Amino acid sequence: MDQSASAQRLSIGLPRAGGRTGSGAAPLKDNHYQLLQLILFWAGAILLPLGLVVIVLGWYGAAHTPYQYDQLSYVVSGGLLGLGLTFTGGFLYFGAWLARIAADGKESSKRLADTLLVLADVTSRSAARSDDGVDVSALPVTAGDGTTMHRRDCALIAHRTDLHPVGEDNGHLTSCRVCRP
Repeated sequence: MDQSASAQRLSIGLPRAGGRTGSGAAPLKDNHYQLLQLILFWAGAILLPLGLVVIVLGWYGAAHTPYQYDQLSYVVSGGLLGLGLTFTGGFLYFGAWLARIAADGKESSKRLADTLLVLADVTSRSAARSDDGVDVSALPVTAGDGTTMHRRDCALIAHRTDLHPVGEDNGHLTSCRVCRP
């Protein structure tokens, strides 16, 4: 087995600095949503335990002093500041989780749209062929008693239901300038 093939197999799913663009830019440089999610995650992951440590330090200081005025300063500085840091860290962590869900939803809808486009293309190609393999969309038609010859898939006559195939005597008909049959 080739060494580059095994290295490529191991790196599937990992972000690369060059990516597919070949620009050499870092993977998070133009991806602002992923960068926001990463910042929210790390800010929450740091502030939440830091707030808990500050609460424990405030409790320790208040528990080891006999004077009420010293205890009050420990409660205010340690307890309330720690509580604020804990709630802020929790909300940031929750925001990172929501940003991740939004990014996953965006990626899923993008994949669904791509799949639907492929399915629509396959369906239109199969509908454009008759049972004997003739491309029906390429057959020239006229709309009603018109004097212009169109392809069956022309955008100008797509809404019409009164299409008639053009026979051998089509010398008096002009070609459509849009679809050019």
